[in-house]
Order: sequence, then C-alpha cells, then structure tokens
Amino acid sequence: MALDIEVPEPPDLSNRGMPREFEWQEETLGSEDFYREDIEDLLQEGAWKEGFNEWTEYTNLDEEHVRIISDLGLFRAFDFYWDPTEDRLRFDAPTISDDWRERNATESLDSSTVSLIDGELDDLGRAVQEELEDYLERNDEASDYGWGEETYGKREE
Repeated sequence: MALDIEVPEPPDLSNRGMPREFEWQEETLGSEDFYREDIEDLLQEGAWKEGFNEWTEYTNLDEEHVRIISDLGLFRAFDFYWDPTEDRLRFDAPTISDDWRERNATESLDSSTVSLIDGELDDLGRAVQEELEDYLERNDEASDYGWGEETYGKREE
C-alpha cells in the first residue's frame, strides 16, 4: 500500500566531507569535485520528489516509521555525489545509529524494524539515484550544470 505522506525537503549536499565508502585511487588523485552542488540543483528541480514518490508506492514502511526517519533527520542525511574513481553517480544512505535507543528511550524499535528501515532507506537512495540519472540524460548540454559527456562519458549499461 502506498504511503500518503508529504515529501520531505531534499538533502542539503553542501559542506559534506568525503563520501563514506570512498577511497581515492592513484589515477583520480586531484579529481576532488564530487559535483554535489550540481546534484543538489537536480534534487531541488524534482529528482528528489519524483524518486521519493516512486519509493512511497512500494515501500514496506508505515507512516510511523517515516515519522521516525524524519525525526532522526535521516532524509536530510542522504549523500549523492559523482564518484570520479568509478565515473558514476553514487549515494550513501543513512542508517539508524547504534545509540538510537539510548537517545530515544520513548520509542521502541526492535532490531528487525531497524534493519527494515535501513533497507528501505537504501531503496529510497536507489530510486532517487535513478531519477538523478534520468535528469542527467535529459540535460545533456554541458552548459546546464557543467555536466557533459567530456566530463562524465557515456553511462554504460
């Protein structure tokens, strides 16, 4: 059953450090631009809303779970970036921290619910990533976002 909830604000990608699961490789040293500002523009233009709405169609979460995610600031904690080592768009989905129970004693989530939420957040990241990729394909002029084939190459299927 699809959730009937308001779409939260897209994540703010400014002032982010190095992505969580990223390691520089010798051939990409010096390519320090993750193009987060450009990606944030695409999120603001509608990629976040479209991906979020698609996700609400098939998520296994209920409205209470979504409220918890929102209260914990997890929607805003998503990170989307261009990975220069793999030459592709990637995301880091947030997870519920291990100390969540201590910080939120009034809420009770068992470990299976935490795992469910973490998995669904990953699914949301994939849905938004797909929308971002669609936006990139539609905006193929390098002048729009500084993104172009000479910068990113063709995405291989």
